[in-house]
Amino acid sequence: MTFSGELPVGEVLTDAGLVPVNLSSENGEATFDAFVPLWRQRLRIFLQNKLAIASVAYLVFVVLLCFVGPLIWHTNQTDQAQALLAPQNGPPSAHDLLGTDSSGYDELGRIMFGGEYSLTLGMLAGVITIVIGTLYGMVSGFLGGLVDTFLMRLLDAFLSIPVLFLLLTLVTIFQRTTVNLIAVIGVIGWFGNARIIRGDALLIKQLDYSQAARAMGAGRWHIIRRHVFPNSVSNIVTVATFAVADAILFLTTLGYLGLGIPLPATDWGTMLNNASQYLANGYWWQLYPLAVIFILVIVAITYIGEALRDAFEVRLLER
Repeated sequence: MTFSGELPVGEVLTDAGLVPVNLSSENGEATFDAFVPLWRQRLRIFLQNKLAIASVAYLVFVVLLCFVGPLIWHTNQTDQAQALLAPQNGPPSAHDLLGTDSSGYDELGRIMFGGEYSLTLGMLAGVITIVIGTLYGMVSGFLGGLVDTFLMRLLDAFLSIPVLFLLLTLVTIFQRTTVNLIAVIGVIGWFGNARIIRGDALLIKQLDYSQAARAMGAGRWHIIRRHVFPNSVSNIVTVATFAVADAILFLTTLGYLGLGIPLPATDWGTMLNNASQYLANGYWWQLYPLAVIFILVIVAITYIGEALRDAFEVRLLER
């Protein structure tokens, strides 16, 4: 490959990534450097965000604390009769690092125990949210016409209902089991996600490569699978991250209002509700450590979502 005149250093976009090209003005010949795979470029962009790295490290720490910690820090979290034999509202000590709550449960063990349910239910509900929202948005945006009009008007009706009111109504109607809580939180959190994905589908189906595929006889499923979905991954990943944070917030809200996971299980919202009732008595250890952990989890997930959005942003890839 030869070029005439003075040309700047450029690159060629291939399926494997962007291949840098060194263009020599002396002989007009182009030499190709080793290409950088897209996944490596995205990883480098993500690693440049120091807050995102710290957020990942913190989330890993919290997950290990909640799921591995009980194997090291053995406490009773299910037998209330045995817990009542322990000091109630006891301050932090060598035996109870974060003290005990009003029922005599070890507070550190309680944070781990409640975190298992909060993180697991939040993750599962977030997955349901993004699956429903992605399918709904892509079908609506890609098909267009009367189908899009009907689905969007239906979505507008859902969005007009306050989320908290809808959440409380569904939880009250259905029995408060773990499965029902996951389902309820999952099916009310996809409304905004669907609108975002629909916007991507509306844009991508009008681009040249989608039109060319349609002109060559490609079916709707082929265009969605090969063009619409891959080019929507950036928003899907970002929305999925925020959906998990929203699901954890919804579960915590229900727990704080007394509609969380029924005993003997617990969640962070139920614990915050119980702790707030005793804060005026000076039992700060029941509220502040858990509140800090919970708030930082939500903030960490948000930072990770923003970093993933940048990592999938085409304009930030190597030029």
